[in-house]
Amino acid sequence: MKSFVFLSVIESFLLVTALSMDAFVASFAYGTNKIKIPFKSVAIINIICTSFLAIALLVGNIVKDYIPAEVTSWVCFSVLFILGIIKIFDSSLKSWLKKGVSNSQDVSFKLLDFRFFLKVCSDSTEADRDKSKILSSMEATSLAIALSLDGLAAGFSVALLEANFFEIVIFSLITGMIAVILGCFIGNKVAEKININISWISGLILMILAFIKIL
Repeated sequence: MKSFVFLSVIESFLLVTALSMDAFVASFAYGTNKIKIPFKSVAIINIICTSFLAIALLVGNIVKDYIPAEVTSWVCFSVLFILGIIKIFDSSLKSWLKKGVSNSQDVSFKLLDFRFFLKVCSDSTEADRDKSKILSSMEATSLAIALSLDGLAAGFSVALLEANFFEIVIFSLITGMIAVILGCFIGNKVAEKININISWISGLILMILAFIKIL
């Protein structure tokens, strides 16, 4: 029983750590660009990302009753493993996406503007649309939605198997808050443009979690 609880905690921690890595990288980029993230914006990013994850967990928990147990294991493994591979090649994908979006005509800011959304996905600092060097609540919302996509897929797949909903949500709130604040702080201390890519760490963690789920 104790070993099961311990494994559950480890799985929950690995999941939220992997999902928080994007928030850390984005916040680091803001810090190096001297863009401030007020606590209100930090809270908005964290709440939205956790909400998306919670919704995915709930939907996955409902759907799993209609899918054979042997199938859910491989669905969970496949989704997490594919997400892991995507995150490992994240920098290349973002470069391709950024190049494609930059070649198209610029558009005015809208919360659900798809082209603006693609810009944020390819370069998180694009969320500071007005170049005020302060991430507003509206801009934080757009960034949070872009950061939440991985959580939807990962949360849904994990919930197909046994997953502690409240444990994951609480970990997500704590880890997400730390990731944004710490990322911005470290980036601000560095205070220079550095070509850093640690997205592969997130991918590696997701792949490890995928294999844990089929053990």
